[in-house]
Order: sequence, then structure tokens, then C-alpha cells
Amino acid sequence: MKNLKITAFAALFLFISCGKDDDQNGQNRFNPDDWLIPANEVLDGGPGKDGIPAIDNPIFVSVDEVTFLREDDLVLGFADHDEVRAYSHRILNWHEIVNDDINDHAVAVNYCPLTGTGIGWGRIINGTKTTFGVSGLLYNSNIIPYDRLTDSNWSQLLHKSVNGQLIGTEAQTYNLIETTWETWKELYPESQILSLNTGFSRNYDRYPYGNYQTNSTLLFPVNNTDNRMHNKERVLAVFANEKARVYRFESFGQDLSIVNDEFLSKELLIAGSNNLNLMVAYQRELADGTMLTFEAVQNELPTIFLDNEGTKWDVFGRAISGPREGENLQAVTQMMGYWFSFAAFYPELEIYEP
Repeated sequence: MKNLKITAFAALFLFISCGKDDDQNGQNRFNPDDWLIPANEVLDGGPGKDGIPAIDNPIFVSVDEVTFLREDDLVLGFADHDEVRAYSHRILNWHEIVNDDINDHAVAVNYCPLTGTGIGWGRIINGTKTTFGVSGLLYNSNIIPYDRLTDSNWSQLLHKSVNGQLIGTEAQTYNLIETTWETWKELYPESQILSLNTGFSRNYDRYPYGNYQTNSTLLFPVNNTDNRMHNKERVLAVFANEKARVYRFESFGQDLSIVNDEFLSKELLIAGSNNLNLMVAYQRELADGTMLTFEAVQNELPTIFLDNEGTKWDVFGRAISGPREGENLQAVTQMMGYWFSFAAFYPELEIYEP
């Protein structure tokens, strides 16, 4: 593939052509009948199964105890009632998966540093709680987690199992909020933050992939490229019916602003701010069929929306005051990530145009 360039800093991770499962061309000798994706495009990332260790017993500290994050460091946040937690890219770059239990939710926070994509998956499978690990395999440069209940392989960006006993099973997804540490502290100053006390010896002060975040280089081949924007531009992707649309920061102002959009018959509400380094999407239609209109709320974080009925909603789509207090906006599956990653999986990818 053109533009594929393997750089020295990633040599540790790029043993694509080694191992008994690979042929001389570096393609895995998987039985194609066992996969929902092209088996010859499933590549060995190098470290092997669990060579990148998931965090199974996460330890958290308060915001005031955090000294290891810079203001512009990115974090992924999850909220369950009053319990709000954040997981920094600084740690996720080295572990990729955190298996966590938050109130009534068993969640696997899974993040792929090669595609810049993060999402939460439910860990209850067929009524049994499990954990996810890093298989060491990649498809379109994207992480393939495996569940430890059945050893099935899952595609993060396809949101389903693509190999094994659970093949075809859709992941139960939980949207995560991605923003900077500076904004997160303003959103949730009382939240809990994943600690450096991970149980592993890693240099969390160092990003393991050199200047990968800013250059246009891809370390692994993808089966579709799209030059409409820089490979590593961070965008918000929303997914429905195996299609995707992306939103760019340039569509929003410095202050919080709102875009109303329709995608595959879904009426969407997207909020974004360059100053906050934040984009999130929800459905405008409530579960009871009510279609609301919204305006952005400035300087009241975590409140970001006010609807036409007088209810205020927070960044996680929860009604926190007004006539609908306690309700939730309907979610739409979404992820922040690098432009190239969404283009690789969704060749008919649409870009929102104001």
C-alpha cells in the first residue's frame, strides 16, 4: 500500500512476518471461514497475545492527587450515576484495555493508540462476567481485543466479534467522553482518575510511538485510504447500520456550539468546542418520542445543553435539572479517533458539511 512506511521506533511491534501462523508474505494462515473479516488482512502486531497487558485491577486516585498529567493530555471519561472516572491516554497507550467495575456496570475501556479510538464495552456475555485482553492481532491497524470467557476475537471499530465462538455477536457499547485533562478537571473535579499504580513497570512519561500522532505515516496497511483530510486529524465518528459519519472541530467555534444533523433517519445533536477540545453526539428524539430543540450552555460545565422545555443536560446526556431531571438522551454509538481509521473501515464514510 502506498504511503506505508515502517519507522525504526516501532520496530519492537512490527514482527509481522514472524511466527508459525504467518507465511513468507507476512499474511496469517487463518482459515478464512473462521473470520468475518479477510483473514489474510489480520496481522500480528508483534508483542503477541497479552504481550500488551490489560489492566484488570485498576486503582484510582482523586483529581487533586494527580501530578503526572499535563493540561493537554487526553483522557477518556465514563460516568455511572455519581461515580465518574477518567482513564488517561498516557496509561492506555501502554495497556490498551482496562477492565473496570463501576456501580452496576462491568466495563472494558478499550483504546487503540494506532487508530486513536476508544470506547467502552460491556463485560457481561451470555450472563457471565468476563474480561477482555489484547490479542496482539490487528485489522486495518486497529486493535482486536479477545474475551477471556470464550477466547473470541473482536473488532473494536466494527463493534462485534469477528472470530471464535461468539462470531457475529455485537458488543454492548458505552460511549466515552474524550477531552483534555484541563477540560476534564473543569467538568468533574471530584472524579476518580486511573492511577500510575498499574502493577506493571512502564515509562508512562514516554509515548511509545515517536511522532506517530502528528505525522501521516501508518505503521500497518489498511484496505482503504482517503485523502480528504490529514490521516491523523482527530474527528468524531457516529455509527448506525454499519455506516459512519464524521464531524470535525472546524465545524464548531471556540466556545461551545451545536450542530443539528440527520443521519440514516436519526435526528442528531452534536456539541463541540475547540477551546474545550470536546465533541459529543446524541439523538434529539427522546425515548418517549418527544423531539426536542437545544441550545448550547456556556460556562456551566458539566452542563452543555438547554432544551426548549427548560431542562439542562450534561456532557453525558443526563438531565440534571428541569422538568426531565433524571432522564437520559438516547445514545448514538460514537468514537473520537484518527480520520484514517474510520475511512479504512467505512469506505463510504460521510463528512458533515455545514
